[in-house]
Amino acid sequence: MSFKKNKYKVIRQGISRDLAIFLANYFRMKKQVMDTCVKTRYISPFEDLLGEYEKNTQQVPDTYASYGDIAMETLMLKVKPKMEKVTGLKLYPVYSYGRIYKKGDELTRHKDRFSCEISVTMNLGGDDWPIYVSPKENVGLPFSKPGITNYSKAKGVKIDLKPGDMLIYKGCVLEHWREKFKGDEYIQVFLHCNNVKTKGAKKNIFDGRPHLGLPSWFKQ
Repeated sequence: MSFKKNKYKVIRQGISRDLAIFLANYFRMKKQVMDTCVKTRYISPFEDLLGEYEKNTQQVPDTYASYGDIAMETLMLKVKPKMEKVTGLKLYPVYSYGRIYKKGDELTRHKDRFSCEISVTMNLGGDDWPIYVSPKENVGLPFSKPGITNYSKAKGVKIDLKPGDMLIYKGCVLEHWREKFKGDEYIQVFLHCNNVKTKGAKKNIFDGRPHLGLPSWFKQ
């Protein structure tokens, strides 16, 4: 299956299972540290250096997530050459975004913003939870915002990922989603890049931050 033709491709063992498990345990501990620091009032729940629980205006409310985590952005640099080989594109690294999903979570059908032009979703650990992608590009539909539901009804392609597996896809043109989660925990990271030849990509490097590893409020 060609990425150029289908606009997505599954890479089995994009990283080793051992590395995926290591990163999952790291991310669990980071969540635990944030929970303890907030509970003891060492930090405010509004500080996001250790992550945050997404708000109702975000994609998955009350779920732990972290933008620009240093380990995850190091992972993005590690897999970027593989992304370039599969896509045939030279890429700028933009940002990472990790989540620890909980039972009942759902990722509604959507497309992404410009910073997610060429994206990876990677399973780091937890219970099985397939992702779906639309079978073809849907031109003219906007990226997702709260309340937007005008997406196609096309049946999706079901993709199961094991720890270390990754799906490379065009996040701005392919609809993608996950149905309601029936397991207890799913640890996952998005790694987002831009095609260097896309208009505006150079100005968007690091998602407008001075360099990788910084929180979102460092954006220009």
